[in-house]
Formats: sequence, structure tokens, C-alpha cells
Amino acid sequence: QRLDIGRRIYDGEISRYEAAEEYVINEQTARNYMRMYRDANQLPPKQGRRSICAPSFKKAPAELDELKAMTKEELIQELIKAKITEARLKKGYEVKGDGTVILYGNKIIK
Repeated sequence: QRLDIGRRIYDGEISRYEAAEEYVINEQTARNYMRMYRDANQLPPKQGRRSICAPSFKKAPAELDELKAMTKEELIQELIKAKITEARLKKGYEVKGDGTVILYGNKIIK
């Protein structure tokens, strides 16, 4: 079963976080199962993917019904937030929390 969990993670069927939740194991244990599968089958290590443009405060896209229920002022505020986020990403930085911490690449500036 460990190698099967590892295979599913290695093949990208599920993430190690999903595997941890599905099989009620630790995320690091799921990672170790994937490594065991990889080593048992002499497979190359997977190349990780990092997303540098995803803001930390990004919310799920609003449903059409939610947008219809908003007032004109609320819609304008959401549009302003989206424009600000887009401009920040173009400049290469991200604001965390209430805006007191700014993240440039990997450097944190307060």
C-alpha cells in the first residue's frame, strides 16, 4: 500500500497533501512513500514547480450569484483590489497581511 500511495503521488494523481488527508498520514510520510516508490523503480526525481506570482491573500473566484448580489460600491472595491494586485505582481512584489510586510522575490522588507 505504501508503494501504491507513492506511485499515485509520483504520477501526479494526487498531491502529497491530498494523500496525507486521504490516508490519514503525515504529509512527510506521504513524501517518504513517494521517495520509496521512486527508489524502488529507479525513477528520476521529480522537478518541483514553484509559483512566484500567486498572492498570499488570493481568494477563490467569486461565483456569478455572489457578484450579482453585490452593490455597485462593493463591485468597485473588488475591481480596485484586483487592479492593485495585478500592478503589484507586475512590479515583482507581494504584500502580506495588512500591508506592513512586503515580499520582494525571497527578501522580506518591513
